Amino acid sequence: MGLNAKVEEQTKASTKMNGSQMLIEALKRENVEVIFGYPGGAVLNIYDSLYDSGIFHVLSRHEQGGIHAAEGYARISGKPGVVIATSGPGATNIVTGLADAMIDSIPLVVFTGQVASSVIGSDAFQEADVLGITMPITKHSYQVRDVKDLPKIIKEAFYIATSGRPGPVLIDIPKDMTVHEAEFDYDQEIHLPGYQPTIQPNHLQIRKLVEAVSQAKKPVILAGAGVIFAKAAKELREYVEQQQIPLTHTLLGLGGFPADHPLYLGMAGMHGTYTANMALHECDLLISIGARFDDRVTGNLQHFAPNATVAHIDIDPAEIGKNVPTKIPVVGDAKEVLKSLVHQNGKPGESQEWREKLAGWKEEYPLVYKPSEDELKPQKLIELIYKYTKGDAIVTTDVGQHQMWAAQYYHFTKPNRWVTSGGLGTMGFGLPSSIGAQIAEKSSTVVAILGDGGFQMTSQELSVIQELNLPIKIIILNNKALGMVRQWQELFYNERYSHSLIPNQPDFMKLADAYGIKGMKASNDKEAEQVLKDALEFEGPVLMDFSVTPFENVYPMVATGKGHHEMVGVKL
Repeated sequence: MGLNAKVEEQTKASTKMNGSQMLIEALKRENVEVIFGYPGGAVLNIYDSLYDSGIFHVLSRHEQGGIHAAEGYARISGKPGVVIATSGPGATNIVTGLADAMIDSIPLVVFTGQVASSVIGSDAFQEADVLGITMPITKHSYQVRDVKDLPKIIKEAFYIATSGRPGPVLIDIPKDMTVHEAEFDYDQEIHLPGYQPTIQPNHLQIRKLVEAVSQAKKPVILAGAGVIFAKAAKELREYVEQQQIPLTHTLLGLGGFPADHPLYLGMAGMHGTYTANMALHECDLLISIGARFDDRVTGNLQHFAPNATVAHIDIDPAEIGKNVPTKIPVVGDAKEVLKSLVHQNGKPGESQEWREKLAGWKEEYPLVYKPSEDELKPQKLIELIYKYTKGDAIVTTDVGQHQMWAAQYYHFTKPNRWVTSGGLGTMGFGLPSSIGAQIAEKSSTVVAILGDGGFQMTSQELSVIQELNLPIKIIILNNKALGMVRQWQELFYNERYSHSLIPNQPDFMKLADAYGIKGMKASNDKEAEQVLKDALEFEGPVLMDFSVTPFENVYPMVATGKGHHEMVGVKL
């Protein structure tokens, strides 16, 4: 053998790795900073390679907590969240998080262990058909059947998760694939003929939209999370101010446009503001940017924007026309579309009268609630949180009444400050997602606003917060009920509170003490102000239990089957 051949042979030998080593090396190549996971038999080889890898690992106390933490990290950092779970129950415990990330377009790369290839299909110990279970709730999924394919699969997974419309990608790895060896080649080009996201918009469609804006007398923009994922907040503001078009947000779009801007109308939808919902009902041109026309936004589709020409800007062509007939479809990345629209500098329509009408509605129909000297109103508590965090906190929530009050009364002025479960509505999301959010931005104040019901679904993650000394401020709006369920039962089920009231909650202060976390509680405005001041000055984590008015409802409200113009609870 010649010298050159020997050198080539040695080089090849030096790049030979087992599957576990390949996985860790691939994560390093993808600049992964943190992994959220939980070890088990099928992933022991991976964890052994992780031991001295230098990659930070967060041991969640339940796999659901781990994947929700990864979602919080992804939402705030803009980077994909990485999760490892073992086979069988480890994998099935992340199903909720996968479904949550899929519907809310959160980029995740999830590795699940699997039984050895030789026993797949035999009902081996801790075997589950992970691909079959998760196929409908992942953007793409793989099962590794030859270790030499692992580097290519991981590289593709990160690309698919983060490009186009983001989403979760799952890689199922049989245990024998973690010990088999092959050449590690991570320099292959990605070639996916069936997956070519459209980034740049069609010029003719841009011209159609420009022309529609010039003719509109009552235009309105509905901006969703797609603006935030595209990092297009700057371009959106530039376009809104150039064309003087009023704007409303979806729940997940909050922060994509500053809430203190005079052209901002508030959040739209089931618990949106009167002005935002009536703007959607009366507009003659509706421009949706990065929003998917979810039923909680549209209400009854027969009454949705009945007089409007609809333009829909979205990177996912499958969303356009899916729920709402669309006259001007624009497929493309929100940032690139908005750049094109700004560059066109089209003539704005004659909409001064429309803007004045909306300004009048904002003044006449603000969000309102009845104050109380004896009880702590939940709306008041959110206002106090906003006041004492100066509106600059990262806010994570669970799902229910507190989520809606946070969306209504915490006024987001910049993107990547709002982390909540939108499409799936996952209780138990708020606490673990705050962990990922705090890890993503170590210097920011993170506030987890939770209900007493959702908090107890993932409260074990307090252990992670204490272990890592994450200075998260955990706020429980304690109304001793499953609040939104109770509200619906009051309004639509003749006050038959079937299993929605929980009068005997645990002592959350003792729970905080058990986990070694500082606990505080309050039941009126004065106590609440002092608790918030003290908690925000404290350097470590704090768990706060606020006893709020138990039978308070979220208003305004568009009931199921009703249109935006049929809101209730607009005025006291």
